[in-house]
Amino acid sequence: MLKPTSLAPVNRSSTAGKVVKISSIRCTTTHDKISNDRRSGNYPPSTWDYDFFQSLTSSFKGEICSKQACELKENVRLLLNKEDLDSLHKLELVDTIQRLGVSYHFEDEIKRILEAIYNNDEELNSQDLHATSLKFRLLRQHNFNVPQDIFKQFMDKSGKFKASLSKDMKGVVQLYEASYLSIKNEEIMDEAQDFSTKHMTDYINDISCKDEILVKLVCHALEFPQRWREPRQEARWFIEFYETSAPAEDYVSSLLSFAKLDYNMVQAIYQDDLRYMSKWWKDTKWGEKLGFARERLMECFQWSMGYNPNPEFSYGRKVLTAVTTFITTIDDIYDVYATLEELELLTQLTKRWDVAELDQLPDYVKVCFKVFYDNINQVAEVAEREHGISVLPYIQKWTDLFDAYLVEAKWYHSGYKPSLSEYLDNAWISITGPVILTHLYFLTEPSFTDEALQSIMNYPKIVRLAAMIVRITDDMGTSYHELERGDTPKVVQCYMNDKGVSEDAAREYVKRMLIEIWKELNEEMQAAESTFSKPFIDVCFNLARITTCMYMYGDGHGAPTAKDRDRSTYLIVDPIPI
Repeated sequence: MLKPTSLAPVNRSSTAGKVVKISSIRCTTTHDKISNDRRSGNYPPSTWDYDFFQSLTSSFKGEICSKQACELKENVRLLLNKEDLDSLHKLELVDTIQRLGVSYHFEDEIKRILEAIYNNDEELNSQDLHATSLKFRLLRQHNFNVPQDIFKQFMDKSGKFKASLSKDMKGVVQLYEASYLSIKNEEIMDEAQDFSTKHMTDYINDISCKDEILVKLVCHALEFPQRWREPRQEARWFIEFYETSAPAEDYVSSLLSFAKLDYNMVQAIYQDDLRYMSKWWKDTKWGEKLGFARERLMECFQWSMGYNPNPEFSYGRKVLTAVTTFITTIDDIYDVYATLEELELLTQLTKRWDVAELDQLPDYVKVCFKVFYDNINQVAEVAEREHGISVLPYIQKWTDLFDAYLVEAKWYHSGYKPSLSEYLDNAWISITGPVILTHLYFLTEPSFTDEALQSIMNYPKIVRLAAMIVRITDDMGTSYHELERGDTPKVVQCYMNDKGVSEDAAREYVKRMLIEIWKELNEEMQAAESTFSKPFIDVCFNLARITTCMYMYGDGHGAPTAKDRDRSTYLIVDPIPI
């Protein structure tokens, strides 16, 4: 892992061997010598400021909290190691611990439990829909090869799930959740998803339903399956849900107390990270010098939390927060503010990775890219010292992103409407997933093989699939706002233009396409184990999941709603009452 280091701008020579001090660049406002015909994204200002970030504080830190957490943690560990628990009870316990957000403490115990169940054939032949679905989901989630055929016992001769199963709504919900662990061409799992979705929808629409807890669980699942949900947001929701719905078991109190305390202690670490990054952001002075760009430090930090929420990833979160602020600002330069002539020259010059080359461009570009170059070079240097390999050539793949941005800018300026295929060929790169995951690779992998490095340079399939999910989810959440300002058509509009169909029909097609890509990602997570470590595979998957969270209510990054702000508050600001 990379070692902590300041992310503040430093005076460092570029790769071309030249030194450009920040004082040598005349920092003008965005209006100096700039024509008045530039576009605006019309983004709302940030609701979070420096003073607020610096005021964040938590009482859930220090020796007393750590001691209490260790005691509660050992109680949970003893529970997982109990030999007299039956297999279903153990699986339900594993599922609960995962949803409460504390499974990272018990990876060895969870692995041992699942391996024992997987290796016992009888454990996979339960006649109970709830038990079978839960086993299937948890085992597949941990990359055990479980066939879809275990559900055949619940189907009739026509290949449909038996109608009588709809009376077991607890089992139907588990079947629904299991169906999102499917891979391509699994007809039984497709049928499971259709069957469970229909009967869950019927259940919540039935005015005679009296089980409020089950109704709440069904509604939550129908909004998004667990497989697609960002872990920290799910943990906050499930802790509150579990407190009112948990079975009357002796262990519930210890487990719930540990989950709450751990959530608040990790939240305190996030607050420390965010205070540090708000000072870094203030020192860049971008907020005052690049007034056209979105100031989204809170949202950028939430992305970095989503990639890896574990407390020990603090330095990585700081790096990825900085990377995401760079992406946001550079995206606004390409997408909104700069002229096409400036963009063509900028894209050409960035390939040389030398800030001194940017003297030919306006001051706002030099101010932006000076900070960008300094910080990215610094991250590369830390990685090189840690691992003894040259990292910069991989990280310089930022230039692929700039190329993709320029393609979209040319489409906009010429009024060109790309086909869906043409759009997606460029858009999975322009959505920035490859850049983010390349940085995460060097922040996550403990060691590197030649095969893995070559794969990262060429973007492995797992990176491409995760990036495609980000692109489609982003487009579905942001397209209305971007089309209003005249942007290039997005994925839905491209399909409408290709096929001459209505927007509703196009959105249904895109939703089905998204589900198929998730299936491919499920399959690729297992295949990628031969090349990459589990931590890197997990962050690829988490990139897709945090995207679902950020665009749940619309454009949660560019134009956050009140619901988005509430989410930020309970994730980072307000602890769980204890």
